[in-house]
Amino acid sequence: MAKFNDNKHHVSNLFEVGTERLKLIGDNAKLLMQGYLAGGIDPSTVSERTLRRLISARVLYQPDDSQALKLRHPVTQLVAALVTDESRRAIHADIADKLMSIHSFVEGLREAQRTGDSLRVDSQMLRIDEAVYDLTSQFEEAIFSLWHRLNSNFGFVNNLSDKIRENNRAQQQINRLIDGLSLIDFDELIELAANNPALRKILVTRLQQQMSAHQGSLLEVQKRLVELMTRFREQQERSLLVLNMVGFLREHPSFMVGDYSYRSQVPTLVNYAAPIVPAAAVALDKPEQQPELVNLVHTLYRELAIKAKTEVVSVTAAAVNISAQQQVVEARQQQLKEDAMRYFIHVCEAIQPPSALVFLVEQQLQWSPEVWLFQVLAEYNTLPRHEQQLFSLTRAERQESRFNHLQIIEDIEVRYQAA
Repeated sequence: MAKFNDNKHHVSNLFEVGTERLKLIGDNAKLLMQGYLAGGIDPSTVSERTLRRLISARVLYQPDDSQALKLRHPVTQLVAALVTDESRRAIHADIADKLMSIHSFVEGLREAQRTGDSLRVDSQMLRIDEAVYDLTSQFEEAIFSLWHRLNSNFGFVNNLSDKIRENNRAQQQINRLIDGLSLIDFDELIELAANNPALRKILVTRLQQQMSAHQGSLLEVQKRLVELMTRFREQQERSLLVLNMVGFLREHPSFMVGDYSYRSQVPTLVNYAAPIVPAAAVALDKPEQQPELVNLVHTLYRELAIKAKTEVVSVTAAAVNISAQQQVVEARQQQLKEDAMRYFIHVCEAIQPPSALVFLVEQQLQWSPEVWLFQVLAEYNTLPRHEQQLFSLTRAERQESRFNHLQIIEDIEVRYQAA
């Protein structure tokens, strides 16, 4: 019961405070709108009592005594939403300038720490916190604006072409936001925060969490924008087709849609279907067609017989051709083997036997030098072991390149050694 009474009392207080502050905003509407449009309010133009009430109600704040009064972020967002000021919701292009401001605030903080000025240290820390908050809130406002425009399907414009242009504009805004996010270098911010845990929490931990959330929201918005653009394009295509058809009917009021299947000349745009092969079958139940059917069957058998004979002759001719080629190859191999054996016999009989290539030239053999040397080595290797010992084989070699150990055999000298 006590808890219920506490909640009721809390709601009652919340209602009274909210009503009072909304009334305060309404009483100072002109002043706040001037500050919204001008970007700040000169403190000298406001009475001290009003100024104290607006600041205590968290409607205005003054970052520094030398600066003008500024509307707090929720109030700015409320005014922008009420007047549909999309340009104010868009992100500013000077992200780099805000980052430079954060750098200068950090330098001021370090200078105050070196001089031992604790009040200035607290002030600089608040300014850094406020600058980081401004940086992230601008991204948040822009993303909120994009979601608002997406959920209304760009309903604030009248026709489809304007919706497509607004969609393009929103996509360009997303690209600018992504470019702005890419300017934030967390490695540089980590180095800037150094060993200060409070700075590290503001510049690295909190900023990274918020930027990651903004980046995920931007990707989702971009995906939805592409889907919406596809739907707009489909609607535009259908609308264009209907409009063109209406224009054609207006110019040709007597036009009647015909059946294209009865036309001999079908337009190319329509005639995309593959030709249909009509089905056919023999009508065996009609005796008057039997003579023609018998002639067709006889003709078919004759063509099949001729085709079978042609295939048999072709297979036989191919087999004979292959056999003849094999015989030619075997004859050349046998002749090469006999020439190599003749060289070994010549080595046994001659006093100064020639090398293998000299023998090839003297005997006017038609083998290429490479094939000839390979056959001489093959014949030597096929000899029995005790016959190989009767010959000494010397290779004339050259190195192919100084970068490897490849040896090229240029000639072979075979000598007979009598037992």
